[in-house]
Formats: sequence, C-alpha cells, structure tokens
Amino acid sequence: MSIGNSPEDDQPSIGRALQQARIAAGLTVEEVSSSTRVRIPIVHAIEQDDFSRCGGDVYARGHIRTLARAVGLDPEPLVEEYDADHGGRPAPTPAAPLFEAERIRSEPRRPNWTAAMVAAIVAVVGFVGFTLFSGEDEPTNTAQVAEGSKPDKTAAKPTTTKPADPKPVPSESAIAAAPRDKVTVKLSADRDKSWVSVKDHNGRRLFDGLLLQGESKTFQDKERIDLVLGNAGAIDLFVNGKQVEDRFGPGQVERLSYTKGDPEAG
Repeated sequence: MSIGNSPEDDQPSIGRALQQARIAAGLTVEEVSSSTRVRIPIVHAIEQDDFSRCGGDVYARGHIRTLARAVGLDPEPLVEEYDADHGGRPAPTPAAPLFEAERIRSEPRRPNWTAAMVAAIVAVVGFVGFTLFSGEDEPTNTAQVAEGSKPDKTAAKPTTTKPADPKPVPSESAIAAAPRDKVTVKLSADRDKSWVSVKDHNGRRLFDGLLLQGESKTFQDKERIDLVLGNAGAIDLFVNGKQVEDRFGPGQVERLSYTKGDPEAG
C-alpha cells in the first residue's frame, strides 16, 4: 500500500491562497488593508484561516471577496470553499410568508382609521362653528380698542421724542455754542498729525489714538477734561468756545487740564 498526497492535500486553504496571491502581486498587508479598508489584524487573521475576527459569516464572505479582488484572485471558489467548511450558505427567507403576515396584520386596523377620520371631521366642524360664533363679537371689541389706542399714541409722541434732544454729545462744529455748565474741548489737527489721549474727571478714557491731519474731535464733561498731546504744535485747541493761544512747538508733548469757565491750563 503506497502513501502519497492527494490533489486535495496540495490545494492551499483560503487564507494560504490569499497570502500567496498577495506575495506574488508584490503587496504588503498594509497596502492591502489600505486599498480594501479591511483592518490589518483581520487581514492577518484571514491569511491564517482565522475568521473569528470577521464578526460573522456574512462579513467573512465579504472580506474574502474584497481581499481576493485586491490580490487578483477569483473570489467565488474561495467563498464556496468557505461555505463548504462552515455549514453552507444560509437559505434565503421566502418573501411570500412575510408579505402574507403583513397583509393579515393590517386588516384589523381599518376600523381604527375610520374612527380617526370621523373624529377629525367632528373636530373640524366644531372648530369652524366655534370660530363663526365667536367672530360676531370681535368687530365691536377691536373697534373699541383701536379707538382708544389712537389718542394715546398721538399724545405720547410729543413727550417721548423731544426731551431726548439735549442728550447727544455736541458735534465738532458746535464749539461756538458751548454750554456754560460743562467743559467743552475741541482738538483740530490742522498742521500735522498728533497722538492724543483724553480723559474725563473720573479718569475714564474718552479717546486714545492718532488724530490725523485735517481731523478734529470735540469732547465734553461736567467738571474737567485732561489731555495729553503727543505733538502739541500740530493741534489747534478750543476750550469752552475760546481758542487757546498757540504756544506749543512741533513734537512737544503737553499734559493739560481744563475746567468750566475761561480756559486755564492745569
């Protein structure tokens, strides 16, 4: 009696066939994983005929097909071999019994839809009737409200708009009409630009920045305004409606403070 290898013993397993084809194609496991999006540990496991990491027969068949195509093999013989080793492909569920079950279950619901439609019709009819009934009184009520609201609105307009007029800060051109109960300072950069810092009597910063040539700004406070002029010679200064004499040189830094009344440097 002779002992030899049968043709079936020479046939490689699924994993071995995939591995040999991958090596023959010159591909690494990482390259196959990247092209197929099958994770590297699963590729290694399948090449060792370990399908437990695939998550079930359906996923295992899908991975075998994907890997076979990536390495140039026909996937169908490998899938058939997998089915033979794992109990065969599951039989598809017939569609007729499912359809019949759905048809049988849907029949008892018809009276419920009818009842729902009747309830909806009753609700609509009741709502329309209520609207028509209640709408008869609405014109008189709305007319009374409209007549009473019109005089109130017209009477309120003169009192709400005009008292707010004195509140805005005076514009830069209103220096001639400076109020006596406040300190009004106007800075005009007529000859050159200058850095300017302006604070009120509480130390709150009103302005801190560059005043470009040709620009002017006006500031007001009820008690005192403090100034820092980085290029005082470029600034024309008006305080409380009067121009302060130009006694500053170009590039000269000046710290000034003004209060109500005649201009007076602190």
